Amino acid sequence: MEQINIFDNPNNQPLASRLRPETLDEFVGQEHLVAPGKILHRLIESDTITSMIFWGPPGVGKTTLARIIAGHTRSAFIDFSAVTSGIKEIRAVMKNAEENRRFGERTIVFVDEIHRFNKAQQDAFLPFVEKGSIILIGATTENPSFEVNGALLSRCKVFVLHELSTDDLAKLIERALTDPRGFGGQDIRIGSDEIRMIAAFANGDARTALSTLEMIVLNSDEQDGIVTVTKDTIEQCISKKSLLYDKSGEEHYNLISALHKSMRNSDPDAAVYWLARMLEAGEDPIYIARRVTRFASEDVGLADPRALEISVAAYQACHFIGMPECSVHLTEAVIYLSLAPKSNAMEAAYLAAKQDAITQLAEPVPLQIRNGVTRLMKETGYGKGYKYAHDFEEKITDLKCLPDSLEGREYYKPTDQGLEPRFKERLDKIKEWKKGFAQNDKD
Repeated sequence: MEQINIFDNPNNQPLASRLRPETLDEFVGQEHLVAPGKILHRLIESDTITSMIFWGPPGVGKTTLARIIAGHTRSAFIDFSAVTSGIKEIRAVMKNAEENRRFGERTIVFVDEIHRFNKAQQDAFLPFVEKGSIILIGATTENPSFEVNGALLSRCKVFVLHELSTDDLAKLIERALTDPRGFGGQDIRIGSDEIRMIAAFANGDARTALSTLEMIVLNSDEQDGIVTVTKDTIEQCISKKSLLYDKSGEEHYNLISALHKSMRNSDPDAAVYWLARMLEAGEDPIYIARRVTRFASEDVGLADPRALEISVAAYQACHFIGMPECSVHLTEAVIYLSLAPKSNAMEAAYLAAKQDAITQLAEPVPLQIRNGVTRLMKETGYGKGYKYAHDFEEKITDLKCLPDSLEGREYYKPTDQGLEPRFKERLDKIKEWKKGFAQNDKD
């Protein structure tokens, strides 16, 4: 007789587990993949799954999609954890899959956190994926280009999952309040503003949204069977005050604009304040790091080339350790950029070149700077007249690199800020040398 374990009771499972979608109709978000007519929707509905990798941040539906596939497929489905499994377990599973294949049955192997497998473990899958013994589905929060064996990756279709929007999470929370698997059997009173507070705090993560909701409901006041959720209760549970904001709405763009303009105006105090406003409101530090990195070239540029190095280093630190520790790395970058000399010469140069590129897309590359890699190309003039700069004492030649119609066009115009005068001096010398060379040619 099978013993009953109280921990097997579904009601004892976390809310996020109880509400895990079982069909695509229940799935929230990732419309670019699972909306009717989209590629993943078609593959799942037709049960024509091929080896694939789901790449995205935590709590966006990677494992859930694998579970939905498991419910739809006519194949054997094996759930595999990269955290607890080694090569011995992989080989045992592959042996069973090979036997299934001989009897005409497909085997789908789902590997959660596939990036945690080392190269040898990933290699163990490769021959079985190649000959079709298994269909591999991997899930990862890391860029598979760096974390997954190249040979294995080339045999998988990568699907990129995005963090969920505040609207997506609000919809998920509303479902949890009405679904019998959630709080559908209880009278929960909660306003739309409070729902969006929870959704904004979750930062695109469905699991966080549902876990937070569960904690808030359990800690809210109950009277006569009615549970009332207030803003104060939410703030106590998530340790956030009224700083919360909708990261997809106007305030999101207002705050990042305030950070940019404060750095541009060389005001480190204001810049750090707006940085803190965003981080304490739950903004993704990676998003801020990307914007800071853009600022380093757009507003500082060659006035201080180290600005880009420091910004990229801050981005990497955010990626490695996350919040709250990475707040100090972003602060360092923001203060450095605020105090750095400013130049928008890089931005101005690109925008000017972009305008010419758009209006003159048909301009051919001059023959002298084309790559004549075949005999036919060389015979038709590719590379003819090319001068290799390193063969000349000054390491400069009079080689014309712009199309004839753009000859003499100047895009980069250095300012007098920071280190940029050094680049201006060098550029002026180059132009003067070329001008003198052209004059000597005429004489």
